[in-house]
Amino acid sequence: MQVDHLLRLDRLGLALVWGDRALLGQEVGGVTATDLEDPARFLEAGEIVLSGLLWWSREGDPAEADRFVSGLSAAGAVALLAGEETHGGVPDEVVDACRRHRVALLAVPAHTSFRAVTEAVCLRQWGELSRRPTDHYALPENVRADLGRALEHGASIAELTDRAFAHLGTPDCHLLTGSGRTVARAGGAAPLPARRAAELLRGTRGTTVRVEADDDTAFDAWHLHLPEEGQVPPRVLQEIAELLGRHRRREDRRRAARATASAELLAALGAPYPDAHRIRGALTACGLGDGRAYTLVAASLEPGAGLGRAPGRTWRTGRTGRGEGGEGGERGRAEAAAGHGGVEAAAQLVEAVAAGATAAADALSDAVPSDTALSDTALSGTALSAATASEAAAALAEALGHLPPAAFTSVVAECPGGEAMAVVAHGEGAAAELRAVLGEAWPLVHACRPGDALHAGVGEPVTGPDALDTALAQARYALAAARAAAPSGQRLAGLDDLRGLDSLVAGIPAAVREVYRATVLGPLLGPGRASHATLLETLEVFLAHNCSWARTAEALHLHVNTVHYRIERVEALTGRDLSRLDHKLDLRAALLCR
Repeated sequence: MQVDHLLRLDRLGLALVWGDRALLGQEVGGVTATDLEDPARFLEAGEIVLSGLLWWSREGDPAEADRFVSGLSAAGAVALLAGEETHGGVPDEVVDACRRHRVALLAVPAHTSFRAVTEAVCLRQWGELSRRPTDHYALPENVRADLGRALEHGASIAELTDRAFAHLGTPDCHLLTGSGRTVARAGGAAPLPARRAAELLRGTRGTTVRVEADDDTAFDAWHLHLPEEGQVPPRVLQEIAELLGRHRRREDRRRAARATASAELLAALGAPYPDAHRIRGALTACGLGDGRAYTLVAASLEPGAGLGRAPGRTWRTGRTGRGEGGEGGERGRAEAAAGHGGVEAAAQLVEAVAAGATAAADALSDAVPSDTALSDTALSGTALSAATASEAAAALAEALGHLPPAAFTSVVAECPGGEAMAVVAHGEGAAAELRAVLGEAWPLVHACRPGDALHAGVGEPVTGPDALDTALAQARYALAAARAAAPSGQRLAGLDDLRGLDSLVAGIPAAVREVYRATVLGPLLGPGRASHATLLETLEVFLAHNCSWARTAEALHLHVNTVHYRIERVEALTGRDLSRLDHKLDLRAALLCR
């Protein structure tokens, strides 16, 4: 296990503060947690050090950070994992000291316990030991043979999970996603509500092992969770997780083979003149042809605080074929470097992303120099759009996975511009259940990556393929309203959430909004006169206070006569009469179009 592997464990939420590729590629030999001012004599070479930074104080000796970090360096520690809870972040003095002594520095967020980090390292090391060529396995030979045969003959994930734990006396064990969706459970385990399961995954009790897949995300990764510690030896648990990972990768490859069908459905719906016959054929190819009703859902993910805190995040691209409850899809990954002079290589990477995951992987080594610190890597605009579409598709598919599979069938595809779309087939009376389940699941999915903005829009149900293009337009309109209502958080909205002029205007295409704004407010938007900005502010406050002269004057700390003068100037420049309701609405709508 290397230091940079810790950054890939989404459930820990670690962020790279400083460290180049050489430091992040060092092998981790163990973990020590300490807050001693000079911990060197208690450390072994190759360890990572967890510290809550209790030894540091803003009013203390400026040299204390240097003393602590130099001790780590002298002892051969490979990284410092600094807790953010004590000081609200990692102090600059600690960052500078790590740079001077060349010790990789990772930030541990307040919601991540040191125990969770220690457990993750230990379980990963057990897994690496079990993968080494050896004749010795933790699982008995007859159990391994039975599980191998079951996997070869296409056993379901529920059957595999049950068999894997049967010889251990069927301890309580759940196979969960990050949003708390139960993928499978051992025979004796009771059902877990999604919200409770998500809390258990993020808590400190029990044992959790991530099932490694080729390129999963924080949204759709699988986790084996046992509520009690010590029930199953770590190496046994890791071998079981590896077996389930083989099943996951096999299913992902199968779904990837059906990616063309979902891409064709998206193309058919997005055509300038939709062909009903073509849409029906695409639905049949996706396994949705027998639906009595359809609902379309559009989703978007926008990198926010999460991306800013963890610039080393790996974005996924190429996930286009999702179905059967929304799991799976062939995945690729791409990263592009910015600000390091590799402009030509970065441009080639953008083209490679458009061409596919394999080409992107080939271009990656040219785009990111080997000595580039991960904290400096970033995606270019085109690659970021493709990556966010992939992540949005993963989030949407995970939310749809909470639907009962007997009543709902879905397929998810990535859209140009960084969005994702889902077509959900269901019975004619099931639209209300669909909306309710998605409403409960969406905050849980967002909690997998709380630093990003995650939005979804749900269209009205339609009863035939001929109306799917209309349903898609509705879903995208509702998506725009969701983004306007919670721009930096999470929200799922439907057309029944369009209850105000602001949400209605939000769904209008940006180019149309800009033309309308320029038409109505044009004389007030020119760059020439600073007084026009004052008039705009006065107009906005005046309308917000129901055209009350006195309250507007109070809010702006002006004399009422000054407000009268400014509003008269607005009326003269725009040609609107603010005593008329329709003209008030014109100006209010134009202000909302900004």
